[in-house]
Amino acid sequence: MLRIHHAHDPRIRTGVTVLLPGDGPLSCAVDVRGGGSATRETEAMGPDATLGIAHAVVLSGGSVFGLGAADAVAAALSARGEGLTLVPGTPPVPLVPAACLYDLNNGGAKGWGETPPYAALARTALETAHDARSGSLGAGYGATAGAWRGGFGVADAVYEGATVTAHVAVNAIGSPLMPGGDAFWAWPFERGGEAGGARPGGADRPVPALPPDIKGGIATATCLGAVSVSTAQTRTALRRIAIMAQDGLARALRPSHAPFDGDTLFALAPRGEGSAEDAYTTMALGALAADCVARAVMLGCWHAEAGFAPTVREGMART
Repeated sequence: MLRIHHAHDPRIRTGVTVLLPGDGPLSCAVDVRGGGSATRETEAMGPDATLGIAHAVVLSGGSVFGLGAADAVAAALSARGEGLTLVPGTPPVPLVPAACLYDLNNGGAKGWGETPPYAALARTALETAHDARSGSLGAGYGATAGAWRGGFGVADAVYEGATVTAHVAVNAIGSPLMPGGDAFWAWPFERGGEAGGARPGGADRPVPALPPDIKGGIATATCLGAVSVSTAQTRTALRRIAIMAQDGLARALRPSHAPFDGDTLFALAPRGEGSAEDAYTTMALGALAADCVARAVMLGCWHAEAGFAPTVREGMART
């Protein structure tokens, strides 16, 4: 249903991810948590919006500068003839919601002056197809999670024929690891040792209010993502799925949704109301979406560290 396109610049230590529908625009809803978001066209995906559709979703590093990536994607799609032709003879207008994370303090070369790299990265991403699902990719390339490396993670699951997939760029002020060991907070959602198989050392270990390895700076976080459902959903149901999916961040990161975060999750599904909304099905899909988000956070961090550390997960090399 979604084609994932990534581009990143190792010198600048930042990147862009573009999520493109496979067959026309998708229904879209959004939920924003935390106190420091950098977003575009979220109101156009809101419950009172006229259409609530997206021709693409852009996730980017760069804080506010990253919003330029969505401008480039909108221009490219319009040039291809994709979008809404509101008046005959005028350019099509694509709806391209976007959200950005803060990776300006990760040591990369950020002296770009009046020409931030995000539009160029977005154009590169549109030309690049990626088979890799999780790791230091796209919007997650320059990300951190607490004191550890962040990344981009993908996880999916199936409920009664509907596939739910989470795509998450992990850039959290909170830690993905439980204190005193190398077990992820999201370890219950691991499948087949895919993230190292570490488990908590003892049920009676006291858990501090804040882990000691949270990110040091303020206003330097934000997790971004999109949850897609392969079956048509009402807009009300899709909005609820986006809200419930945010719980996955809280399961995988401690703390989450802080005043310094701008945690933003989009929810996408094929257009068409389908059958009448069933509250139980919505609840089940939302719960599964939260599980997938938690697992995607874990996989994004795990594969990002594996790509940089000489020995996978020996203390997770600090950035």
